[in-house]
Amino acid sequence: MTFMNHADATTDPVVPPEGFTPDQLESALRSVGVNRYHNLHPFHKMLHGGKLDKTQVQAWALNRYYYQAIIPQKDTALMSKMTDREMRREWRQRYFDHDGIGEDLGGIERWLVLTDALGLTREYVQSTRGLLPGTRFAVEAYLTFVRERPLLEGIASSLTELFAPAIHSERIAGMLANYNFVEDSMMGYFRKRLTQAPRDVTFALRYVREKARTPDTQQAVIDALIFKTEVLWAQLDALYMAYVEPGLVPPGAFKP
Repeated sequence: MTFMNHADATTDPVVPPEGFTPDQLESALRSVGVNRYHNLHPFHKMLHGGKLDKTQVQAWALNRYYYQAIIPQKDTALMSKMTDREMRREWRQRYFDHDGIGEDLGGIERWLVLTDALGLTREYVQSTRGLLPGTRFAVEAYLTFVRERPLLEGIASSLTELFAPAIHSERIAGMLANYNFVEDSMMGYFRKRLTQAPRDVTFALRYVREKARTPDTQQAVIDALIFKTEVLWAQLDALYMAYVEPGLVPPGAFKP
């Protein structure tokens, strides 16, 4: 079994004693995505390249649901730390994006449309009974991080959205081109995130640039973003090991 290098530790940015300027900090954060974002993972490349069968795509959608479902909890945890009313008003749109508001049923519902179309029952998906242990531990570690770490670090961890639109575009094109069981109606979640993610990241990046002004806080926000990329990477590691190679599906997890 051969995995692509996740990241060489020497490529991770280290804040110098004098600190970064805001522009240098943003550049350092973007470099984390270049070296560590999960578009580099072999499972991701197989998914978008049409190298998986339907049951493997089902396993991915089922496990990824847990990450999608926990995002509103993550956002309410962050908002509970915000003392500024206007900041809460700004951030709450993220919550609505996933849980829905009014006629917009939200991103979680759009993800369930995907799992429906893949032949998974909603009861089974929402029960999370078929999750891989690695998925559960990674996602819950992210929620714990946001609950326990300072607000600045929690917001910085959301900056994986800097890199999300490219992966969503690739996913839409690749899955529609390469799988005869995927239709455009199943891509609603990803199409919506093409506009939502850039809007969200504009606010979060501005906040991090303004608030992370000391070497310690700058290193903390970089490390928070690295942690988030590891959460995403670990989920794909679990999928690869269970459903690709060596194919060891843990007891209780989804079995094709």
